[in-house]
Amino acid sequence: MDKYENNKVKEYTYWTLYLYENQGYLGRCYVWCKREDALDLPHATKEEQEELFIILKEIESILVKRFGADLINYAFLGNVDHHLHGHIIPRYSKDVVFEGITFKDERFGKNYMTDTTFITPPHVFEKIKDVFLGKE
Repeated sequence: MDKYENNKVKEYTYWTLYLYENQGYLGRCYVWCKREDALDLPHATKEEQEELFIILKEIESILVKRFGADLINYAFLGNVDHHLHGHIIPRYSKDVVFEGITFKDERFGKNYMTDTTFITPPHVFEKIKDVFLGKE
C-alpha cells in the first residue's frame, strides 16, 4: 500500500482509511485491514469487525453532514486486490458543488460505476482529505 501513501487519511488500530484517487463520487474512500493475512470480511477478527463499524459510522457522518450524500454504498469485493478492504461510495440524488467542481452522480438509484475519465485536481483532492480530517 506504499504507492497509496498520499491517499492515506487516517490510521486506526486495525484499519487504514484512504481516499479513492478518482473522486467521481465525492468523498469516495476505502478502508484497508492492516493484518497482512486478512483476505475476506467473514474472517475479520471480532476486534477488526467492531472497529470497522465505528469507522463506517464516522465516514457516513462525514459524507452526509459535510457533502450531503443521500445514501452510502459499501463494496467488499477483493477482485483486484485480494485483501480485506472495503469501498465506501457516497451516492447523491442532486449535483454537489465542492471547491468549484460540480460532482454529478449520473447513476443514482443504480449500481455505481467509476467514470475513469474523471480527474480530481490535486488541490481539490487535498481539500476532500481535509474534510475527513476535520480541518474543513
